[in-house]
Amino acid sequence: MKTNLTLLTWAAPLMLLSALNSRLSTVLGGPVVTSAAVGARHILFSEFDGSLWVMGDNTFGQLGLGQGTAQTNTPVQVISSGVARVAAGPVHSLFRVGHDVWAMGANDHGQLGDGTTNNHFFPEKTFSGNVLISATVLAAGDAHSLFGTFSGAVTTNIGLRVMGNNLAGQLGDGTYTDHFFPEQVETITGISSVAAGSYHSLYVKSDGSLWGMGDNAFGELGLGSLSHTNMQVQLVSSGVLAVAAGSAHSLYIKSDGSLWSMGYNFYGQLGNNTTIDQHTPIQVAFNGVTAVAAGTDHSLYIKSDGSLWGMGANGSGQLGDGTRSDRHLAIQIVASNVVAVAAGGDHSLYIKSDGSLWGMGANISGELGGTSPSYLTPVQIVGGTPPPPLLTAIILSQTNLNLSASGGIFGEVIYTLMGTNLTVPPSQWLPVATNVLNTYGDFAITVTNSVVPNASQRFFILQAQ
Repeated sequence: MKTNLTLLTWAAPLMLLSALNSRLSTVLGGPVVTSAAVGARHILFSEFDGSLWVMGDNTFGQLGLGQGTAQTNTPVQVISSGVARVAAGPVHSLFRVGHDVWAMGANDHGQLGDGTTNNHFFPEKTFSGNVLISATVLAAGDAHSLFGTFSGAVTTNIGLRVMGNNLAGQLGDGTYTDHFFPEQVETITGISSVAAGSYHSLYVKSDGSLWGMGDNAFGELGLGSLSHTNMQVQLVSSGVLAVAAGSAHSLYIKSDGSLWSMGYNFYGQLGNNTTIDQHTPIQVAFNGVTAVAAGTDHSLYIKSDGSLWGMGANGSGQLGDGTRSDRHLAIQIVASNVVAVAAGGDHSLYIKSDGSLWGMGANISGELGGTSPSYLTPVQIVGGTPPPPLLTAIILSQTNLNLSASGGIFGEVIYTLMGTNLTVPPSQWLPVATNVLNTYGDFAITVTNSVVPNASQRFFILQAQ
């Protein structure tokens, strides 16, 4: 079925791009999930319009719905606009609005960063200004939180801020003291990814070096020994792109697309076909890995072809392969079109290229929707619609109309139809151009010989297949 995106006419001057893009978003404004996070028994996700949605357990206020709601098995909107990224610990939640950090849920160690140890049952702003926009610089562990910040108009002076439980030194400030406000523990020239496990923390600098702090009882810092540290220690000197932390295991992706893992491996979550803990990093995939996530005792990753893979604990079906069998080697869960992934206690989420949200695993508190106690194969939580591409230029060149846009979905087909009478259904308009969005979601269309001086007014509709 084709969806009309917007209408162009030059009976009067062409519409402004801002107004045109506004109409594009309105007409094609289906639910499109842009980020998702998984706690112990709750989930939260943001949509293309900036709204925040939650589902599952709310015992500690982690859904932000107040004390009157114990749990919900249907998505509930908490914030209507402005939300860009989300993160979840077992029983607390973080999200970014603009450059501010908001939080809700358990706060027994100060992990919400508001200066208290009081749980919060409604969303609360806990840090104002200069929080990084990147998708991977907001993280929540068992009872601590991390995020990256910048100084000034240009992100050249970036800090790492931490708050919450510091029992094992996971805040990296040289102490074992909990912090109830966000504390800056390092000022560096760039940060690209952060992750928080139960009692350890990891982050990647812009030079590709990987750093860690906190507990190392199972080798989750990859230092070779089992000594913990309350100061930041360099774990890998270069080439690291992204990092993920489970309860006591860690994974990272290098610039060549390889995947490495270390730490606790009782359930095979390291993916090396053993259940032996690894005290130094081991390579478990050799190329093509683009994203990684770690649950309590399971691991998930996406490859460049859009396929989703998983390994480790599967007692609740969190790997989505139709069984409850643990996997010591990675298995393919979804063949294509996966663009983002998140892992929690015993359940997992992923987002497909059409913006739909899917989940599998435990559903004890309704965190995946419905009433089944678990889902052994993926179930759709939110349906998707490709986000509208944003027009970047409308140019009249002699008798030609040139349109260009960006931000759509790779492979989406865009048609341009022309008509001279608005009362005629678009199905009867003349197709004058067709374009398929490229790898970056961009397109450029030239409608030749469409602009005729002194001719009757003409109308153009952009239409998505």
